Amino acid sequence: MIIKIIDYQNEYAKHFYDLNIEWLRTYFYVEPFDEEVLSQPNKYIIDKGGFIFFALKEYKVVGTVALMPTNENGILELTKMAVLPEERGQKIGQQLMQHCIDFAKSKNLKALLLYSNTKLENAIYMYRKYGFKELQLEPNSPYKRSDIKMLLNITA
Repeated sequence: MIIKIIDYQNEYAKHFYDLNIEWLRTYFYVEPFDEEVLSQPNKYIIDKGGFIFFALKEYKVVGTVALMPTNENGILELTKMAVLPEERGQKIGQQLMQHCIDFAKSKNLKALLLYSNTKLENAIYMYRKYGFKELQLEPNSPYKRSDIKMLLNITA
């Protein structure tokens, strides 16, 4: 089955919310900031210069990921990646990741940054496979559930 990755459209905002809320509830918990960002993706991501992508299988949204601006010019945070539970294990996350890397290269970005948790072994494995390197996690990390910070240099 071919997966098509498309740019954000308002009609898919509910999928962005639903996919991420399900993922957070399965693996962690929903922080107030998550609820705020996920329910208003235009305000918190798109309008600030960020991007959201969706993975479609035929016409069904099966995954999503966002690239959010950081305080450092040329570095976007890879965040809010989620795949429908029944579609996991089909490399959809990898296709979303590759799309983000190709997108970053096409925009001449310096790097992609991400925060994660080491209990997500499959995700950490994928990030390392794509070349992300571990950085020192700051004490005031933006996410309570994060215990790892990683960076992928694009213009290396």
